[in-house]
Amino acid sequence: MRRYSNRNSLSTLSEINITPLLDLAFVLLIIFMITTPLLENNKTLIIPSSTTTNAPINPAAVQTLSIDRNEIVRLNEQVVDLATLESRLNALKQADPNVAVVIRPDRNLPVQKLVSLMDALQRADITKVGIATQEEPK
Repeated sequence: MRRYSNRNSLSTLSEINITPLLDLAFVLLIIFMITTPLLENNKTLIIPSSTTTNAPINPAAVQTLSIDRNEIVRLNEQVVDLATLESRLNALKQADPNVAVVIRPDRNLPVQKLVSLMDALQRADITKVGIATQEEPK
């Protein structure tokens, strides 16, 4: 004969302890949060190439266009305004079709002012343009 008083001792445990599962999930989350930024910094860039060769640029013939934080524009250390600048750039392009210009902007200059200088160079059809920068001290 079976005893009905021990019925509770034969029942199975229907609850799962999820504390170890949560610990594992949080450890994996932390590992992925730490390793993901490290993976994003290593990007392989394929630089476009061209089969055409550029004519060598004479460093003595490079024109310098600078603008300071007061928005004073200088072309080869001569102060010019934006209206005169386009005519001077057109004259440089007419004199030498391969003219090269280096822009030297001030560090605190708004980006829009630099873009306006680059627009003036584009309207003058000058395509050899560089921007002078300075390395940040470590």
